[in-house]
Amino acid sequence: MTEQNTTVDPALAPVTSEAPAAPDAPVPAPAKDRRALRAVLRWTAAVLVFAAAGAGTAYGITRAERTDVPGLSTKSDGRWTYPALAKPALPPGAPVPFAVDNPEGIHYAGLTQLLLPAPVGSAPDPGLKLEKDSAVTVDAFLEEYDPAVREKLKQGFADNGLRQIAARGWTTPDGTRTRVYLLRFHASGFADTFTGCGTDLNGVKGIETDRGWDEAHKAQPAPEPDGITVLQETVPFGDEQTRVGCVQSGDVQALILQNRKGGAAAVPVHQAVVLQRQLLS
Repeated sequence: MTEQNTTVDPALAPVTSEAPAAPDAPVPAPAKDRRALRAVLRWTAAVLVFAAAGAGTAYGITRAERTDVPGLSTKSDGRWTYPALAKPALPPGAPVPFAVDNPEGIHYAGLTQLLLPAPVGSAPDPGLKLEKDSAVTVDAFLEEYDPAVREKLKQGFADNGLRQIAARGWTTPDGTRTRVYLLRFHASGFADTFTGCGTDLNGVKGIETDRGWDEAHKAQPAPEPDGITVLQETVPFGDEQTRVGCVQSGDVQALILQNRKGGAAAVPVHQAVVLQRQLLS
């Protein structure tokens, strides 16, 4: 996998060949201790995605050399390989989001530059209606929602200062279809008014909190990041299942939708939420 920006617990850092050899051979741990260690490492592998939910530099979420990270075997845990993430260039003199002189978290970079890139091996989603520079019209975006609520949502956008929408979509070989939408508002207070995170989605009869995300996140010592919501379509669902990730960061609201026939895996949407948040931080 390629490198990208994220935060990893020092205990999970890769072991390099330059480390000095210990003068004495280590004493084998008792069997009970080894079993406990294996249990911890299995849990770590399951929740490593969530440990990266803050800004910073990272090793592990998009890197292919899985055996370099303790607790991650060569067997895939379902994460996708993404290109290396890079923060976009800003206009001269523009502050970064949430700097001292930018407490409202205004993003001065182009909205397309803030979009999560498609993972390696995916194909562009032909069903996504894109205009120039990955722009999406309000009407095209609202096709993700039940027809009965589209006019209400559209009026809300007009009342609450929606400036533009950009999107990227792809399909992976396992049949998962992903759409990432970024909605830019005039200010963070307007972005807070967005009511489309998982509610009234087209064809989705019921939605609930993603318990896997919540349980893994509670196990982390770091405080819970603000502005993140992860949801899943309730069982029983129809022909396919939908998973939803939302990230509100200053004046930008991200909506991530994933669908897959027979059921959508949890890890890809968790990973996408973490990485999209990094780009917006």
